[in-house]
Amino acid sequence: MKILFLHPNFPAQFRHLAVALAQDKQNQVVFGTTRKEGQLAGVYKAVYSPSREVRRETHHYVRTLEGAVLQGQAVYRMAEQLKAQGFIPDVVYGHSGWGPTLFIKDVFPKSQLLCYFEWFYRARGSDADFDPREPLTPDDVARIRIKNSPILVDLYSCDRGLSPTNWQRQQFPPEYQSKITVLHDGIDTAFFQPKPGAKLVLSAINLDLSHAEEIVTYVARGMEPYRGFPQFMEAIALLQQRRPHCHVVVVGEDRVAYGRALPDAKTYKQLMLEKLPLDLSRLHFTGLLPYNQYLKVLQASSVHIYLTRPFVLSWSMLEAMATGCLLVASDTPPVTEVVRDGVNGLLVNFFSPQEICDRTEEALDNPEKMSPIRAKARETILENYALSKLLTKHLHWINLSTNRHESL
Repeated sequence: MKILFLHPNFPAQFRHLAVALAQDKQNQVVFGTTRKEGQLAGVYKAVYSPSREVRRETHHYVRTLEGAVLQGQAVYRMAEQLKAQGFIPDVVYGHSGWGPTLFIKDVFPKSQLLCYFEWFYRARGSDADFDPREPLTPDDVARIRIKNSPILVDLYSCDRGLSPTNWQRQQFPPEYQSKITVLHDGIDTAFFQPKPGAKLVLSAINLDLSHAEEIVTYVARGMEPYRGFPQFMEAIALLQQRRPHCHVVVVGEDRVAYGRALPDAKTYKQLMLEKLPLDLSRLHFTGLLPYNQYLKVLQASSVHIYLTRPFVLSWSMLEAMATGCLLVASDTPPVTEVVRDGVNGLLVNFFSPQEICDRTEEALDNPEKMSPIRAKARETILENYALSKLLTKHLHWINLSTNRHESL
């Protein structure tokens, strides 16, 4: 089989699939991306580049669409080059929304187009109107509607699609949901596993918490309201007052990955450090970490806090559960698709720093009582989200496109 993966980032959600397919010498695997860094064994990387940036004078409703069209144009040119070299894929599998899949059916009309549908934007009933302190303007509502334009083109054009959770699939228009299969990317449970008695020492950043008996952890790509960073920090301020020996480790970049940045260019980390009475000697910001060091943080965690608006579910929550973390998580979808309160985690009101603090203390005060919850968290991932099980299903799902039903 010849397969072309498309994603601006590399390798993103397609890492394990691309590697597995490349291991079969009968397959030819090409990955189209804008990212020059990184390689995967057996995978040919085709780098494309949009001809220009989105123009500042473009109407703000359609900047996302213009960006997607520019991506699609660049991929079209790259695909024509691949075709000239004799590569015509049986299957093209790309991430919808960024734009790389927009014109695939025009350049490869006989190829099966599969789309990874991560999110469909809605002004009502999910992330955008979740916080009552941030009411939507008519401009917001109109912009959100138009933001779905490239995704709607893909929903029409694709042969089949995939979403990682039921909650994410439910965001898409009902008339298209029959095209979308629910199948999570999968968590490497052989890598993310508990290590009883683990001590946290990260020599590369001079962090030694081997003496700490209580470590509360938080992980996100950015530090932003979408992932409850302000509420987390407020909860930590309360927790530090109550527990003088508790240390807190925050993994992620000081930026906004999702949602709006502050208007004065200040980051949410700066805002919360200025606003709250925090003991910085017990609050540790690591920045982004390599996976082996990130794993050490999870393995040493006494309590792991995960907060999110009703939005895309983070891999980090499932990775923490696989590692046997005691999870304190927001009572929001898609968290509640995975977590049952008191069974495999503790659920809290997203908007209540007091409740986040109280339940974190509950967990710290009762480690023996929490032990079965930790075990059940890992069991949940092993049963429903383990890469070892889901990778086979992904390969079969892709294989259906070529009418080859034998396993790969």
